[in-house]
Formats: sequence, C-alpha cells, structure tokens
Amino acid sequence: MSDFELLDPSGLPYGTESGAAGGPDPLLDGLNPAQERAVLSRGPALLIVAGAGSGKTRVLTHRIAHLIREREAWPSQILAITFTNKAAAEMRERIDGLLGEGAQGMWISTFHSACVRILRREAERFGYVSGFTIYDSADSRALLKRIIKELDADTYGFTPANSGSKISKLKNELSDASDYAATMNENDPRDRLFVEIFRMYEQELRRANAFDFDDLIGQTVHLFRAHPDVAAVYQRRFRHILVDEYQDTNHAQYSLIRELTRPIEPEQVEGLVPPARARELDASGRVPAASLTVVGDSDQSIYAFRGADIRNIVEFERDFPGAEVVKLEQNYRSTQNILSAANAVIGNNFDRQEKNLWTAEGDGPKITGFTGYSQHDEARFVAEEIEDLHRGGLAYSDIAVFYRTNSQTRALEELLIRSAIPYRVLGGTKFYERAEVKDAMSYLTSIANPYDPISWSRLLGAPKRGIGPMAEAHLANFQEAQGLSFHEAMLRVDEIPQIGPKLRGTVRALGELLTRAAKMAAGGGPTDVAPEPIPDSEQAEGDQEKRPAPVADLLKLVLDESEMIEKLRARRDPQDDARAENLEELLAVAREFDVKQPGAGLVAFLTEVSLVAAADDLDDQSGTVSLMTMHTAKGLEFKAVFITGVEEGLLPHQMSVDEVGGVNEERRLMYVGITRARERLFITLASTRATFGDVAVAMPSRFLQEIPEGLIDWRQSPGEVTGRGGTESRALNAVRGSGGSYSGRARGGASRGTDSSVSFAPGGGGGGRGSAAVSEPASGNMQSALDKWRERKRLAKEAQAAGGGFPNTIGGAIRDNGDLELAAGDRITHDEYGEGRVTGVTGVGSKRIAHVVFDSVGERKLLVKLAPIAKVD
Repeated sequence: MSDFELLDPSGLPYGTESGAAGGPDPLLDGLNPAQERAVLSRGPALLIVAGAGSGKTRVLTHRIAHLIREREAWPSQILAITFTNKAAAEMRERIDGLLGEGAQGMWISTFHSACVRILRREAERFGYVSGFTIYDSADSRALLKRIIKELDADTYGFTPANSGSKISKLKNELSDASDYAATMNENDPRDRLFVEIFRMYEQELRRANAFDFDDLIGQTVHLFRAHPDVAAVYQRRFRHILVDEYQDTNHAQYSLIRELTRPIEPEQVEGLVPPARARELDASGRVPAASLTVVGDSDQSIYAFRGADIRNIVEFERDFPGAEVVKLEQNYRSTQNILSAANAVIGNNFDRQEKNLWTAEGDGPKITGFTGYSQHDEARFVAEEIEDLHRGGLAYSDIAVFYRTNSQTRALEELLIRSAIPYRVLGGTKFYERAEVKDAMSYLTSIANPYDPISWSRLLGAPKRGIGPMAEAHLANFQEAQGLSFHEAMLRVDEIPQIGPKLRGTVRALGELLTRAAKMAAGGGPTDVAPEPIPDSEQAEGDQEKRPAPVADLLKLVLDESEMIEKLRARRDPQDDARAENLEELLAVAREFDVKQPGAGLVAFLTEVSLVAAADDLDDQSGTVSLMTMHTAKGLEFKAVFITGVEEGLLPHQMSVDEVGGVNEERRLMYVGITRARERLFITLASTRATFGDVAVAMPSRFLQEIPEGLIDWRQSPGEVTGRGGTESRALNAVRGSGGSYSGRARGGASRGTDSSVSFAPGGGGGGRGSAAVSEPASGNMQSALDKWRERKRLAKEAQAAGGGFPNTIGGAIRDNGDLELAAGDRITHDEYGEGRVTGVTGVGSKRIAHVVFDSVGERKLLVKLAPIAKVD
C-alpha cells in the first residue's frame, strides 16, 4: 500500500472490530469523566488542558485508538507529533498495545522527523536533492567558525556560539538574512556584519545541499506556502493531527500546524491525485480542515529561552474559533498538600487557563522547609535527609535534588560525596569536571607546579589566544632541552626562532602572569589586595616569614587578567552565562577555603579539590540520587524531591526580574518543580550565600510567601543560624567573627603546604633543572617537534592517571583518611557531628564506608577517604 493511498472504507486493512459488543468499552474503562470527554470529543479543534500528573499520555493514546477502532480515521490519516523521540516511541508502544497491528501506517514522530520525511519527498521542488545533508550543531559551529574567521568578525565579538544562537532564533521565527537586513540598524556595524555572516551561512548550506536542524521546520513551512498544491496533498492526507506539549511550540512549529490544518480550496482539489471524492467536500467545494487536537499546560511553559511562545496555547481558542476545551485536573501523582502548594503558587500568574489540581489520594505529609545559614548548611541538611529517607526504605533512585543554576551543585556534590551517597548529575557535568572549571584549575595547578605539562598545555588555550599546537610543541621542546620550567621557557620565548614575533608577545605576557602568580603563591611579590593590618602584639620576632597569598587572590588575578569570565559573558549566550557562573562559584570555593584554613596555601587547596574531584563513584544496589536543574526535571517524577536555593536572585533568577513575563515563567518553573514530587517535598534555602567570593544576605523567594503557611513544616525557623546538629558553617563563623567582612587576606599561623611538604619534578620525565645542553628542538623538523611533544603529554597523562589527583603534588596539607583503619566498636570524632561509635565498615579501598552512630545526630554513613574524622584514643 502506498504511503499516500487513502483506503476505501468498504473494507478494513487491519484486524480490529468496530465498537464493543456489549459490556464496558476497554478504551474508556478506568478513565475519569474529564478524560473520557477528551477521548470522545469530536470537532474541528480540541484543547486538552492537562495538569501535571493528570494522565495526558493515556488520554492522547486512547483518543487515537478510539478514532481508529471506530473507523473515523484510518491510521494513515493520523499525524501525532511529540517533542522527543522517547515520547514518540512510548506513544507508539502504547497504541500498539491497544490496537496491535491496527496502528500500522500512522505517523508518530517529532516535528523534525515529520518534516525530514516531507522534505525528502519534495526536495526537488525547491532546488535540493532528496539526499540532502542535515548539519548537526557541531557541523554548524564549524561552518560559522570558518565564516567568522574569513570576515575577521571575531574582532567585533562574534563567536560561533553567539552567532549560531541568534541565527537559530531568527530561523525559528521564520526569518532569513534578507528579512533581518530589512529591519536592522544601518548605522550599527555589528548588525551589518551579522547580516553578512548570516547570508554567507545560508549560501554555504545551499552550496553543500544541506539543512541545519532549524531549517527542517522552517523550510517545510516555506514549501507549503510557496507550493499550495504540495500543501494540499498533506492537508488531505492527515485528517487528524494531534500535538503533545503544545505549550512548548515556537513560531515555526505553530506555523507548520496552521499550514497543515487549512482547508483545501476548490481550485486545489482538482489537482489532487487520486481525485478527492465527493464525500470529502463541503458545500462550497472545499476539503474541510483537518481536526486538530493539542495537549498542553500553560502552567508548564518554561522554555521561552528556546523560543517557546506561551501565546500559542493561551490564545488557542482565538486561533481556532469553535474549539472545545477539556481540563484534566485530577492528579494521579502527588499528594494533596503538594498540589495545594503548586496551585497556590501558580495562581499568582495571569497568563494561564484557570484550573485547580486535586487528588483522591489524601493530604499526605506536609512539605518540609529548611533555612540554613549557608549553602553548606543547606547541603548538609539535604544529605542528612536523603540518608534518613534511604534508611526508611526509599531507594536512592526515587530521590531527586533540583536547583535553578548548575553552579549550585558544588556544595551539594561535596556533601553527598563525604556522606557516601551515590549520585549522578542529569543533563550536566559534575562541577569539577566542567570544562571551564578545569580550565581555571589548570592555571592554579601550573602556578603550584610549573613543570606539569598537562595543566600548562590546557591553560594555553583557555581562553583561546592564538597559541596553536605547533607553537606549543616548540615551547615544550625548548623547555625540555634547556631544563627549564614551562614558565621560564615562556619568558625566554625570544630564543625560539620558530615562533613568530607577534605570538612571542602573547606567550611572554602569559609567562609573566604565571611567574607573578607563582611568587604570590610562595609568599613573595605584591598582591592586588592590601594586607590586613596586624596589631603590634602579633608582630612577634619569629613572625616575619613570608606567607602565601590567599588562594582566592591568586584565582581572581588569573580570572581578571585572562578575562575568562568577561569573554564568556560577552558571548551573550545562556550556556556561556552558566559557565561564567561556574567560574564565579569556583572563586567562592577558594574564598571559603581561605576562611576555613587561613594560610594553608595553594597546594593544600589543590589537594582538597583533587580529593573531592577524584572520588570514585560509589556503588549501590538502590541506584543513585538524581541532581538536575529544574528545567531538566520537566517530564520526570520522583517519590521525594528537594528544591534548593529558593531565594530571590536564584528562584526567581535575577536575570528574569527585568524581563517582560520573566517572573511569570520563573513561577511556572517553581510549579514544575513542586509537581515532580509524588510523596515528599523539601524546600530549602540559605540565609547567606557566597557568590563570586562575596558572602551576601539571601532573601527568601517571593514564591515561598505564596504557599499557605499551614502546608509547610519548618524544621528550622527562618532566621535561626544553627543547623540540625547545633553547628554552624565554620567558614561563615569566621566571617562573622571578623565583624562580618572578609578581606581575603590570611591571618596568623604558619603556612601549610610549603616547599618542605611538596616536591616538584619535571612532568613527563626527561628534563631537570640541570645544565642540559642547548639544542634546536627536533632539529628544525616541525612534525618531529609536534610528535615529540605529543608523546611527552601522553606519558604525563598516564603518570597522572596512575597517581590520581593533580600531578606532582603531595597532599600533606589536609586530612586524607585513605589509610585510616576502622572497625566496629571504634570511637571516632567528626568535625561537625562530634563523637560517635562505628557500627560497621563496608566497601574496600577508596570506597570504604563507615556506618556510625553519633551521640548528637544519630546514625550517619561516611566515606572514610574524605570524611573529617579521627579515632578517639
């Protein structure tokens, strides 16, 4: 049977019977009245307002099955559109379960998959061949990178990221380079240059017979508008169109739906093959528009940054006059207390269809609220509650922790690791594994160890400064031949003739930065921060030794002079803004370390970070706790959910406050987070939060005030500063003890992590501080020089992997309990929980876990390698 053949109703091509011969209808059995109405409703347009957890997928699949079983449509006349391949596969599986082979011939796909299928058939209509290429994001970035370089557009701040983001946004609005040129500011050189980038990008795609991902929908819309006869074929073929998650559609997707649901005019009917039958025509000789069913919830529209337009669903009845609206308000996921909180929050938005979620499953426990003094107190509470839930029988896989921005994960990750709780970061990367964090850490590692080839190689390109692989190889081979550190080799770059004069200045400036920072780290040389005045009483005769600069000062120097954060911000891309926030969070990590361990120095900091970053993944038969942003949480559900950082500036995010509709979308985000919880919901915040190294007072989110007071059980009253175990953040205690301010300058005490506890050796072998003979690297053979350097890096990486952590550093500055022997019955003391007794030890090696009953807080589980514990004699 042809894909386009319209079946004759005189026979059924599939093995289903029409209707149900007596008894209850299996397709309606178990549906509530609103769901049944949504399945049976017939008309030109239907909007199913499906609240969270209201069974929308079941309704959608049963509606499709009912249409087919009742012979109101053939499978080939139905187009069902979802947003993900996973959702499409689930829908197809459910319909197959209801109808068996009777569902064959349906189109169940994403917007993009459906459009590819159409474009492959019709490509020759607009100058393409059916075998066109589809560029993925990496292909598009590579093409834009070449165009930007050719136009020298990088001098105006253009990057593949910000250019691609703007082009994508315009394409989703069905605009091309010519459209943008007609509305741009002629006096703005950046606008003119962007038009040229956009135009060249379009030309290169056409020359390559290629579409990018955003073209697939836009080109299909243009095809239908330019060729009404082609549109008529698909308008007649698809008589029932069903769209899931309609609130997430952008303008291009909306336009595609509008084109597919237009009636076929009489002059177009004559050209249809096979010819339209008389029974398909209305009184005016037209083929009526296809029936449209959309399912969605304006309260869950959270993707405006991707181009989603909430007006598509809010104004549905205006766009499709006579549309019927069915509201699904009965929730099958959450308890009533959770739903009441969600209803109260979202009720403050005006851009929505009114509905009120309810459940027949009972009130359930109250929401648990917690206010910690700092993000560390907040993270400690989360870790402790997760352990309590797990001991109560809840699997780790049934627990999720949500946050607004990725930079919030750092404190959470550290506390989960130290508490031996297995976790995974969904839709993201663990904090210390993120590229921008590793870039910044490479500077600090190289400052501490100027012979480490891995960190030095990484920092050369972070951010990009024109030092390519060949220049890097010449520098490295010169360093090895001369027996220098990498920093010294950079200062002597004038002695390397293979590197051009312009690049020498760049290399020398970077070498001077690293050398200056290394002197600061060792306690010599000026810093950008004035030292605290030391009282005369503290000026003891032996207190004249040089003290290392605070780690935060070193990191700030690197970030300022490399302009890593500024360059990320300048790209005007949401992902780059998130990366900049991660660097700011890393600076906060350094500030906190300086407060907790004044005078400890850079090596101690690197060692502490390496212990956390290199901690082995923990094995657990009950899965892992899921950490994710609230955007990632859409479509998921968990028995227990923690929403963290519910503070002004985070949720709602500061960037949304000044945007039109921004706070409304943030409120919808809060609503989505709340409705992911099935049984238990925890809402946490901190009284103070460190951002960019500064400790600031954090105000409770306005959304908290919108939740009725009786729904939340506050374990700790807002405003108190002591944690569950009667402890406070030691870092912030130190800040408060110094009058509430911190200058970033270490006070008192001998420096830990000095040269006596660290031994640096040239990384990769082969070059010490001896009097090695001077030789031209690789005898002038460029490829040989590059190969030699690559081999050195390979050997260095192997050595680093074998030793773990940062290369050529010795972690004597902080406690590493890898060799601590513990057994049941041992008494231990913990920095936060006080004394306790070990009841058992499980796991081996770095995965050893101590099970301890503490006198103050009860049972806890600790990762021995990292926990701040010691035996009590």
